Amino acid sequence: MPAVEPHELVGLWRGLGIPTGHPLDGVLENLGWFGKRFRPDMRVDALLFRVGQRLIAIDPARIPLRLALRFQNIGRMGAARHLFSCLQRGLRAKGPVALLKTMPFDGVASAAIVYDRQPIVDYFRRIDKQRIMGAMTISGDDRIYFFELERVDEPLQRHASN
Repeated sequence: MPAVEPHELVGLWRGLGIPTGHPLDGVLENLGWFGKRFRPDMRVDALLFRVGQRLIAIDPARIPLRLALRFQNIGRMGAARHLFSCLQRGLRAKGPVALLKTMPFDGVASAAIVYDRQPIVDYFRRIDKQRIMGAMTISGDDRIYFFELERVDEPLQRHASN
């Protein structure tokens, strides 16, 4: 797939996991994941969730990543969705939580998100004009979580960080 430049991603994107057998398959969707917002200053709201008519940015640094990977089956349950909705206030980001820049992946330099306080990098390639493929990597874990992002118009109220 062809590379994508970071500035081409500025805007709001709706996400969808691609099932591949990764422990996180279906977990984000179960919790109400909306997607990502790329800002003109190359900062990123990396985890946007829909709450009613608003989008809420969650700080991934507040999520115990290794625990989430270990107990992924719980993340697909209705109880996890309910618990997550109760915890969202405490998980909210105070601003963008990652940096968008160009990085090589599998021999191709393309846009990538480097998370500020988690050992995560999301690498991107172009599917078409409105869609990109993402590959989330976690340092120390050889498994890759694949997802698709589709560009959408800015909807709803803009409350991503509050």
